Amino acid sequence: MNTLTPNLLQVKSIKGTYVERGTTNTYRVSLHPESIVLFVGNAPHDMPESNEQFSYVVAEDTEDARKVIHQLQHVFKKIPAVIIYRYQSSYEPALKVWETYFSTHQFLNTIPFFIYTDAMSDNLTSLTQRYRFIDDVIDSSSWDMLAGKVTVVSKFKRMRVVPVKKSAEKIKYNGRTYSNLLKRSMDIFLAGMGLLLLSPVMLVIAALIRLESKGPIFYAAKRAGRNYRIFKFYKFRTMIPDADKKLQQLKHLNQYDGSKDGPVFFKVSNDPRITKLGHFLRNTSLDELPQLLNVLKGDMSLVGNRPLPLYEATSLTTDEWVERFLAPAGITGLWQVSKRGKKDMSVKERIDLDINYANKRSFRYDIWLIMNTPFALVQKDNV
Repeated sequence: MNTLTPNLLQVKSIKGTYVERGTTNTYRVSLHPESIVLFVGNAPHDMPESNEQFSYVVAEDTEDARKVIHQLQHVFKKIPAVIIYRYQSSYEPALKVWETYFSTHQFLNTIPFFIYTDAMSDNLTSLTQRYRFIDDVIDSSSWDMLAGKVTVVSKFKRMRVVPVKKSAEKIKYNGRTYSNLLKRSMDIFLAGMGLLLLSPVMLVIAALIRLESKGPIFYAAKRAGRNYRIFKFYKFRTMIPDADKKLQQLKHLNQYDGSKDGPVFFKVSNDPRITKLGHFLRNTSLDELPQLLNVLKGDMSLVGNRPLPLYEATSLTTDEWVERFLAPAGITGLWQVSKRGKKDMSVKERIDLDINYANKRSFRYDIWLIMNTPFALVQKDNV
């Protein structure tokens, strides 16, 4: 639907057409898709143009963005599918304004809110802990993932929204709250101790990797964890350099027979990209020791569902599968204890195990899984 309304706020749209009406300048905003991306700040040059999935509307600052939301609601009868706020040096006052705005407009609490940056940093990542309405920090590499990310995050936020009680009540901490506190305390203590005690072993592994083949010692890649939050995932490199570029060549060997329209997982038995040392590290799970750093940073937990490569995560945004992202990403979990390294596991079976853990998770259950993890550390098959 193309709409021209002279009284609308003067907002720039990436797909807009500039129009002059005497002294009044306006823009023809293309809003034919159901979903609207509201970008606040200077639009990056590589931001996609409006397409069948999204219309992109750009507001200069927070005040204009609030007017755009009001306009979309009352004129177009829509609300944005996602709000993306571009990071700037004076972000703190603006984020406090957003925090107040969302607290007084609770019908907007289901809208994903992302911070956009040109360069990722730990300081930016910490914003998601300081301001709970921020769902993630994204950069230019996230545009291709935006649709799946918005779908998943909005579903999670809708699930979390509950009616606000009229009378203020004293906060009661339930079993899940205490369980989460105990879980995080255990994560910090055990991961810290593990890194300290296992540092000599990690140094030896690093030296052996360097001696065996050229390339980096660590493999770092983006993974999707709880609530579809994307983070940098670490492990010891077990494959030849540029192994990811050879993925397409091995698709016919994939042990998961997922359908074209269903979830996509990828695992190859006797993967030719794995080095000799890599086979040993994988079969003994020593390649996963660097993930203790992810646990300390809060990206992962010791126990949870495995964080997924982005191409796998995008295939799990349907109502049937999305529950697996309710649990934190973990080093070990129900899937590892039950089926790790077995060739006869189906896609549905793996996802069902993840959903099962997401629904049953508790501190006591985590302890049980940790106690049973040593029996699953050594794989029977080279996968």
